[in-house]
Amino acid sequence: MKTIALAGNPNVGKTTLFNSLTGMKQHTGNWTGKTVELAEGMYDRRYRVVDLPGTYSLSSRSPEEEIAREFIASGEADIILAVCDASTLERNLTLVLQILEITPKVILVLNLWDEAEKYGVRVDIEGLSELLHIPVVRSTANLKRGNCEVISALDKELGKGYRVTYDKEIEYALTLIDDRYSRGQKLAIISGERIEEPEFIHAYEYLWGIGYYPEKCCDLIAERIAENAHSIADATLSHNEKRIERTRRIDSFITGRFTAIPIMLLLLCGVLYITVKGANYPSALLSNAFNIAEGYINRFLIAISVPVFLREMLVYGLWRVLGWVVAVMLPPMAIFFPLFTLLEDSGFLPRIAYNMDTYFCRAGSCGKQSLTMCMGLGCNAVGVCGCRIIDSPRERLVGILTNVFVPCNGRFPMLIILISLFFAEWLSPLVLCGVILFGIFVTLTMSYILSNTILRGKCSAFTLELPPYRMPRIGEVLVRSFLDRTLFVLGRAVAVAAPAGVLIWLMANINLSGQSVLAHISAFLDPFAAMFGLDGVILVAFILGFPANEIVLPLMIMGYTGSGVLADIGNIGQLRDLLVTHGWDITKCISVLIFCICHFPCSTTLLTIKKETGSLRWTLAAFLIPLITGLGICYLLNI
Repeated sequence: MKTIALAGNPNVGKTTLFNSLTGMKQHTGNWTGKTVELAEGMYDRRYRVVDLPGTYSLSSRSPEEEIAREFIASGEADIILAVCDASTLERNLTLVLQILEITPKVILVLNLWDEAEKYGVRVDIEGLSELLHIPVVRSTANLKRGNCEVISALDKELGKGYRVTYDKEIEYALTLIDDRYSRGQKLAIISGERIEEPEFIHAYEYLWGIGYYPEKCCDLIAERIAENAHSIADATLSHNEKRIERTRRIDSFITGRFTAIPIMLLLLCGVLYITVKGANYPSALLSNAFNIAEGYINRFLIAISVPVFLREMLVYGLWRVLGWVVAVMLPPMAIFFPLFTLLEDSGFLPRIAYNMDTYFCRAGSCGKQSLTMCMGLGCNAVGVCGCRIIDSPRERLVGILTNVFVPCNGRFPMLIILISLFFAEWLSPLVLCGVILFGIFVTLTMSYILSNTILRGKCSAFTLELPPYRMPRIGEVLVRSFLDRTLFVLGRAVAVAAPAGVLIWLMANINLSGQSVLAHISAFLDPFAAMFGLDGVILVAFILGFPANEIVLPLMIMGYTGSGVLADIGNIGQLRDLLVTHGWDITKCISVLIFCICHFPCSTTLLTIKKETGSLRWTLAAFLIPLITGLGICYLLNI
């Protein structure tokens, strides 16, 4: 059995080709660093296919670069499929040349061939193959075109591979290192990767003697590779200059100094308006459906003589909380996630990250944090995992500790409902947009504070590719966003809501001294919560909602009703009356919105932070920092 490794830059369709060959499904996104771990699959029982992390180089400055380089250098792969975007080949060739310095067992796959043709890019495949001395095939993996060419190339004889010529001083230094190391490994060594090894001392002594320190060697090597990539591209590529100029004009507007932020805000408001407006009707339909089903379930349990206590716990505890979670969460997610994925696939999301880069650098953090912040809009646990793309350990930790300030999907339904209850319909999207911008502002502020106190350091530079604008594949977006995001998140919420519904019902129905356990706890916390514009019920709801943010609002309602059962989820007017009766007004609503943005992460996110940092101390910090921040802001608002 042969091992095939897929290597390439982010956004070139590498994972799509992997899925096409193996039949496995893996989420693919149009932004940098989406894949950070190895994925494996089988093709035709003859080939083991490994999807390496997307990376721009093999310089081993980040985890994904290190994983990709070590796997290629290990010799474990019989063939490397170097996947490139045919429409931006010159940028991709630098990685291909680095791979060829390690091994000649390479097949170049020119993916996204349809886009290249659409953009007027012409590639001389035969000429490119002759120059690189390796097989070159074309592919359109998302449409499964060219797979036959890729598969047939696996059985063909591989070439000897292209070799970059460096300065004579570097070439001589390479000869001073044992030949058991590949040329690519030797280049990494003189760039300072293994400077402590005594067996390389002769090469280092020679280079240091002529003023070629590791940093200079690294720069010269990168410069020569870029020059060779440019010359190869010049010899084999032709472009549609008009289309390139058109893309530049669009970018000058979308990423312009004065237009970038307004456009970003308009896009955000548009997405949120469609989400808020579109979620009401399907949410009401789902609520009615669950109410009807509840009646049937109740009658069925009565018919089979289920004890009253158990029946009410199952119907009014488990089923009604489940109904709330599904009816409230599913419509907003089913609208928001496809819209968000459309922005992702079309190429706008990386440009939003580009626009945010300056602000994160001013905050002493890394621009890549803007990407992980965008990931956090879906799920904070995903955003925390995404911080692996940040090279600097210090900046990675800043990103992890501040990701919770971006509202995840579990908090969106609660934000949407509360805003729609206390603000006019036309104002609701603007308020929701303001809440998200507030979260971004707190993220930047806390990043600045952390970067100038316990996590001092300089902001590092990074490479962010702006992919070409693409017409999103609507059908694929709908299916992928619904299966990969909406159902996954909803399933997690339901799994948590079911036992939580039972526990909360028990707390609301077990009485001590004439009051329920839930009422006793709420009353105990009331004086403390009042200092922050909240009340005991709200605080208990957030505490008990620790397993999942999705159940915080139904917990509030159950606490306010005091009847031991969840209020009717289908009547928004009654919900507003219930909240107003218990002292809610605009100020209290704003306090809850702020605390919703700034409070401790859910259990899943905290477990992810523990796994990523390997430290209980930083996990505790991730719990306390947003909690103290939220309470502090609420206190200042209500003094």
